[in-house]
Formats: sequence, C-alpha cells, structure tokens
Amino acid sequence: MSIQDKIRKITVILYCVIILGLTVLFFVFPKEEFSQNENRYLAKFPELSRETYMSGEYMDALSEWFSDHFPMRDWFMGYKTAFEIATGRREIGGVYIAKDDYLIEGYATPVNTQRICDTFRKFYEKTDKSTVDTNLMLIPTAVTIYRDKLPALAPKADQTATAKEIYDRTGIPAIDCSGKLYEAAPSGQLYYRTDHHWTTFGAYQGYVAYCEAKDLIPVPLEDFSSQKVTEEFAGTLYSKVNDYHHVKDDIVVYTHPDDRLTVTYTDTGEVTDSLYNMEYLAEKDKYSLFLNNIHTLVEIENANAQSEDVLVLIKDSYANSMVPFLAHHYRKIYVFDTRYYKQGPSDFLAKHSEVTDVLILYNMNTLDNDSGIRGIY
Repeated sequence: MSIQDKIRKITVILYCVIILGLTVLFFVFPKEEFSQNENRYLAKFPELSRETYMSGEYMDALSEWFSDHFPMRDWFMGYKTAFEIATGRREIGGVYIAKDDYLIEGYATPVNTQRICDTFRKFYEKTDKSTVDTNLMLIPTAVTIYRDKLPALAPKADQTATAKEIYDRTGIPAIDCSGKLYEAAPSGQLYYRTDHHWTTFGAYQGYVAYCEAKDLIPVPLEDFSSQKVTEEFAGTLYSKVNDYHHVKDDIVVYTHPDDRLTVTYTDTGEVTDSLYNMEYLAEKDKYSLFLNNIHTLVEIENANAQSEDVLVLIKDSYANSMVPFLAHHYRKIYVFDTRYYKQGPSDFLAKHSEVTDVLILYNMNTLDNDSGIRGIY
C-alpha cells in the first residue's frame, strides 16, 4: 500500500470517527430550550405531518432543530467568529467590528417612514393641544454618533436625515438630542460596546436635551447617587456576533436621594419603590433590570416631584434607562409599551385629563420595524 493510500485510509477513518462521535454527542448532550448567549429560544423538534412534509416545511424545521442543538454549538460558533475576525472580517450578521472594542449595528434604509409618519400625525391631531404638550424624540444610535469608530469601508448611515424627515412630516414638536450626544461623546461612554442601547450616561444626555426643550432645570449628574451594578453585561450585539471573548460592559444605575417613588406594573399588579429589578443581573439579559423588562403599562408616582405635572411616555426600550432622570420632574408618569397595550394611548388621554405632557421616544435603528408604532393610535 502506497503512502498516499495510507493517508487516504487514515483520513477516512478519522472522518468516520469524528462523525460517529458528533452523532453520539448529539443524542447524549441535553437539549436546551433557551440560548443564554444568543438570548433566544432554540428550535423545537418539529411535528411530522403529510402537509408539512410535502411542502418542505418539516425538513426546513428539522434542519433548524439540528443546527440549534448541535453539540458544543456555542464553542464552534465562537471559534468561527474568532477566526473570521482574526482574518480581517469587520462585519458579521449586520454588526460591525468597530474601533475601541465596539460592536455597532448597521442601519438599513427605512421603508416604513410614511406609515410611521401617518401614525404619529394621527395621534398628534387627536390630542388636545390646549392642555397637553406633546413632543417627539428620535434617538440616533451608535452607527451615527460613533461613525468615526466604524471600519473604513462601512457605509456611513445618516439617521439624522430620516429623523428630520419624520419630524417635519408629523408636525410634532421635535426634541433632537443628537447635539447633546455629540457634545458629550469625548467625556463618557454613550452606548454599550456589546448592545444596541445607549448607556445611562447616554440616556442622561437625552434627558438634558428634553429638559432644555421643556424649560426644565436638569439635575446635575453628580446630584444623583450612582451604582455600578455589573461589569459583565453582554448584550444583543454580543449575541449576534458570537464573539464570546469580547470585552463586556458595565451597567451603572442612578437614583435621586430626594425621590420617593411608587412604581406599579398594572399587568402583574406588582408594586415597588424602585425603577430597577436587580434580579436580572443574574441573567444574560441584564438591560431588562431597567423598568423590570416588558410591561404594557407602568405607573410611576413621585411623592417628592418638582411639579404636579403628569407625563405619558410612549416608547421603546431606550426610554427605560432615561425614566429614572425624568421621574424627578413629574408627579406621575404613565409608561406605555404599545406593542402590548391594546386600548391605545389616544383613548387613555381622553379619559385622563390630568395629563399635561406626552413624550414619544424611539431609537432610529428599530423604529422602522417596531410593531408598537401601530398601537399608538
């Protein structure tokens, strides 16, 4: 037998051993329902029927199940990502491997701007402008504010142009916080390195912009009590890229010593005195500690507020880390997640004459596909 034949035979044997070993591992390894690293539920084993088999749906679902439950899947995905980054790749799954250890999500040209504008405008037209002051705040994300950190060939998206178009079309008085974010960029971290959200320092800049637009006096950041609650935050972009060796983030929370809060989660009936649920620090999704993750309607009362004003906040999750700053100024804040609140804030306003202010707050990167927009009006 020639040397080439021996090598070929050994290669075949090794290949068979590897395939056999992976097959054994596949059936021996426990099957997880949820991936902590990817922050999502894994595929369930599909049910076979004549219809799903004939349509090809069953085989697609079976392939997805095998992929999701492959032995040592996280290790292989992490190794693949590390190899791609080491060989110069700077974009993975729509996320850029940026300077200073940042992962920055790309921005696609929006396609639903007209529908969004129509919804916002209808809501605004229905509000009583003689008693309620309504504002719209669209938050630029890191792809705009940190564009200097993007790889050299990454397209330089301009979210501010789309935001201006929406402001102009809706007629809602705009609060543009982009200037404050650019101004504060040299002095602190505005966005998480591993997540698409702004940090609490970034949220504070949004709060300052809001106060200036509303003729409120913003509380200096140093007047709040700060606490670093974790140094191990690995957010949504970390999960998308699967770079499990990437540097993780700190989360800092702020409270004002004078505030006396009562926070009511109307969907669960839970009542607390804090805007934070620290139990989430034990989980992958640590950002959910702000406002206790997802709730249809949260009522926040501050017995020591600086005014008797009442705010309705219609928002996405970016607002969750800004609420602790806003709470200092309002006797009561109603916080809506319109993805799940089905009665509509318009009807709510009609029944609650004590409301003095409305803030609509969304980030630009998810605005185009946010299902909650449809529930605003």
